[in-house]
Amino acid sequence: MDRERHDVLDELQRDPYPHYDRARRAEGLIRVPELDAWLVARDADVREVLRRPDEFSSANSLRPDVLPSPAALAVLGGGFGGRPVVVTTDGALHQQLRAPIVRALSPARVAAVLPFAAERAAALVDGFVKDGRVELMAAYARRLPGDVIGRIVGLDPADVPAVVHGGHRAEELLFRPLAEDEQIAAAEDVVAMQRIMDRCVRERHAEPREDLATEIVASVTEGSDGGLTMEHRHEAVSHLQNLLIAGHLTTTALIGTTVLHLLRHRRQWELLCAEPERIPAAVEEAARYDTVLQGFRRLTTCPVTLAGTELPPGEEVFVAFGGANRDPARHARPDEFDITRAPERHLAFGFGVHGCPGAQLAREQLRLTLEELTRRLPGLRLALDHPVTMRPTMIHRSPYRLHLTW
Repeated sequence: MDRERHDVLDELQRDPYPHYDRARRAEGLIRVPELDAWLVARDADVREVLRRPDEFSSANSLRPDVLPSPAALAVLGGGFGGRPVVVTTDGALHQQLRAPIVRALSPARVAAVLPFAAERAAALVDGFVKDGRVELMAAYARRLPGDVIGRIVGLDPADVPAVVHGGHRAEELLFRPLAEDEQIAAAEDVVAMQRIMDRCVRERHAEPREDLATEIVASVTEGSDGGLTMEHRHEAVSHLQNLLIAGHLTTTALIGTTVLHLLRHRRQWELLCAEPERIPAAVEEAARYDTVLQGFRRLTTCPVTLAGTELPPGEEVFVAFGGANRDPARHARPDEFDITRAPERHLAFGFGVHGCPGAQLAREQLRLTLEELTRRLPGLRLALDHPVTMRPTMIHRSPYRLHLTW
């Protein structure tokens, strides 16, 4: 991608909401050259696409904005993965790949991990509560979700930091322009993450446990003679990588954007401190107002008509959850951040067969975070000497850094 086009894409990604507003006001769909796709930004249209997975395939849902260099691709070729995963598949294969993840993130499993999550949240706040200032993304938001999803998967706690780092590097490699030497370094970090997960896969095959890694291994070896082939290892690492990245990057971003908007709306932060019973509603409003997963791509599989626009097979659409969540046809005063509004059905965690199976886990981690921060640091404020910049991405929208004082 040339630098000029990438600069325009960066501008769109840092603040996509004006583009969504223009798309919602248009008759039919509009095509956005920066996204190389038709933009679907009305709530009703987004829901229609998600109800029609046979006509709007998920095969291209993770198409990168940047193609890594041949040297970086060569490094990646020495790792594991590259197989179909739950977010990029359709139909029976999608259901097959989704089943062990749904089981692992069931309400009972989420409830079982919450005491650990609460303990980690408190310990992380203990680490900075006496300092008077903190950069929340590094000190807390990038750490809690990794620890929690690592626990569910069954990773050795000592391996979690490298896995979290590898997830962030994978996102950079595919969605940010990097110099070739930096691409190679990022690819090496991704492969290091994959090797950790492959070791976990081999260990769980040899000694099964009550964790998600064991469930994934069982799902990829089902119907075989019980052996673990190299193809099985590639499949299992693909699933674990997809799950781990989704499980920590999304929740990391949700924590960051939620705290940012609460502190930018001081009266709402103070209301939450005074009335902590409002925290569940604040979680929903934050997820709606500045949606972390702004959207996914879909690919038409046949001639379709959407919002009066005729699309031939093979057309890309960008299904903007963030646009739907600001649609005045669905949400009153959609551009206002208001934790007192009656909870409404939003699309922050998707909808239909591809709805996020980890939505409840993300909500619970954000709830725990707000309980800790409002109780222990009610004087929390944005540091005026560190203006907030949003990361230019539609995948995990969040602040780069979030400097706070009290």
